[in-house]
Amino acid sequence: MVFSLTQSSSRQREIIEIVFSNGWDFMKSLLTGGKADKPQIPPPEVFRNILVELGPFYVKLGQLLSTRPDLLPPKYIEALTALQAKVPTVPWFEIEQTIRQQLPKPLEEVFQEINPNPIAAGSIAQIHKAVLRTGQAVALKVQRPGIDQIVAQDITLIKGIAELAALTDFGQDYDVIALAKEFTKAVQAELDFRTEAAYTDQLRRNLAKSRWFDPEKLTIPEIYWEFTTEKLLVMEWLDGKPLLEADVPENQRQAITTILFRAFFQQIFVDGFFHADPHPGNIFYLDNHAVALIDFGMIGRLDPRTQKLLTEMLLAIVDMDAQSCAQLTLELSEGSGDTNIARLEADYDRLLRKYYDRSLTQLNFSEVFYEILQVARSSRVKLPGNLGLYAKSLANLEGVARNFNPEVNLLDEIKPLITDIFRRQLIGDTPFQTMFRTVLDLKAISLRSPRQIDVILDRLSSETLQWNLNLRELDGLRRSIDDSANRLSFSIVVGSLIMGAAIITVSPNRQLMIVNEILFGAASLLGLWLIISILRSGRLK
Repeated sequence: MVFSLTQSSSRQREIIEIVFSNGWDFMKSLLTGGKADKPQIPPPEVFRNILVELGPFYVKLGQLLSTRPDLLPPKYIEALTALQAKVPTVPWFEIEQTIRQQLPKPLEEVFQEINPNPIAAGSIAQIHKAVLRTGQAVALKVQRPGIDQIVAQDITLIKGIAELAALTDFGQDYDVIALAKEFTKAVQAELDFRTEAAYTDQLRRNLAKSRWFDPEKLTIPEIYWEFTTEKLLVMEWLDGKPLLEADVPENQRQAITTILFRAFFQQIFVDGFFHADPHPGNIFYLDNHAVALIDFGMIGRLDPRTQKLLTEMLLAIVDMDAQSCAQLTLELSEGSGDTNIARLEADYDRLLRKYYDRSLTQLNFSEVFYEILQVARSSRVKLPGNLGLYAKSLANLEGVARNFNPEVNLLDEIKPLITDIFRRQLIGDTPFQTMFRTVLDLKAISLRSPRQIDVILDRLSSETLQWNLNLRELDGLRRSIDDSANRLSFSIVVGSLIMGAAIITVSPNRQLMIVNEILFGAASLLGLWLIISILRSGRLK
């Protein structure tokens, strides 16, 4: 299996060496006492180290996995959240060559100057500061040369790793082949910087207007489309520092916290299009005292129905309502299968009971939601991937807010927003149109109802009204009852034959001995058949 991971023998050896060097204790336990036919995923730290050493593509894959608390246990999410590639910066002459290849005109005609020293370097790109000929300072996000070939090569590897993962307990619960395709597609999308530029522009337009906060206090960098290509992203340069590193006056911290919460709640519950990775390095405090969001390579989307269910889930968490949490989880799922809702509700009740004695002002909503996803995972409820992005975004936002402003009262921040969200979900942004549609619907109902009631009454009076009931899994119950009844009947028949044969045995008439033997033979055959059928069914209890 391992040797089918890639067509490159050198890459094969490299991967095998990395896996064994990082996880030898883990592999040794498998060889000496573990389930070798069903290997487990390596421990979180080992798994993270393997991804780092495998290279940028796998680091990005680990970062995507960290957005899926519905798939991985909390320790893995924690280990992968801060995953960063250990990659050297690309020499300037290679970066310059890439920039020249991507620009529609000579570099000297576009830029006055470019700082050859990168501001930051990541697994896919590195950032340089530059100044356009028009005088605007810009940030250049330049794709690492050759990263597209590395990704293309490692796509085959991921398919092989997915086949290996399919042998684990995790792989048996989830379609890891489909997950591998989903993740590799997401990584490939991040290689096209035009996609990130479009995401940035969309968020910039969405947050340019708001009824919850002053849009002038929140900045999204402008995109310079005339110079942006698949491998080069040119955007507005923002002067400032990461929020947690900036010297923000105490009297401004509460206002900034409120802006962040309201901006993200608008993205999630109003626009349904949100920044899915608001970690501390992606939130800046600018020199002009505004807040800025950067790096929009990872975006989440929520449809109106999911927005409504998540709003209700937040309220259920606040109310410690396990029953509502269970019902909402099933409504959010992509298919609950044979989920035992009573057990799911009991698991949620045990989970929420841990928080009964805590003040709501100190309740960590993202932590509770993470645990809810874990309970759903253990109950084999398959949730859509966008819920993982929602949970990751909420967790990052809450973590930044608590570190930046320890005095923050999350309940006070959320309450007015939830109230307004419910109003919007009830009547929308255009109350007159909503009311007009409702009147038309009521008119249609009023026109159809008399005729429908007349039909129902007519059928009731003529005794032609029929009810069609479709009870799930009723056929299985019926077959089980039929089997039990048949076995009981056969048991009675066998017992009767044996008793009849015993009565005949004590009779002095020898002519009846033939009948006695026939009855015993029939009872023996029927009894043997009954035993065999019970054994074949596998249900001895």
